[in-house]
Amino acid sequence: MTAAKRESKKKSVTNEVVTREYTINLHRRIHGVGFKKRAPRAIKEIRKFSEKMMGTPDVRIDTRLNKFMWSQGIRNVPFRVRVRLARKRNEDDDSPNKLYTLVTYVPVTTFKGTQTVNVESE
Repeated sequence: MTAAKRESKKKSVTNEVVTREYTINLHRRIHGVGFKKRAPRAIKEIRKFSEKMMGTPDVRIDTRLNKFMWSQGIRNVPFRVRVRLARKRNEDDDSPNKLYTLVTYVPVTTFKGTQTVNVESE
């Protein structure tokens, strides 16, 4: 298969505005990280996960999610977190990216049986 044919088959994922809910296992992502770097690394890992899933380099983390991540201190980061990733159009005209990803916290009582869900935009 030639490169041109491969390009036409690959659907452009980043053009559409979409919202999804994911459960991120932070426990495995910050395993082996020193105590004083755990919460900052967890935020970086959420940013990295969002960039990979949504395909946008511009990732914005909501303050409620940040507060939840830091709620147990710098050392005791929650093992899992449920997040809503919303790919949105960028209103800034001078921004190099057309889209950005907004990451918000979704409170859940249990993570049992939760799967990735497409959410209808408001």
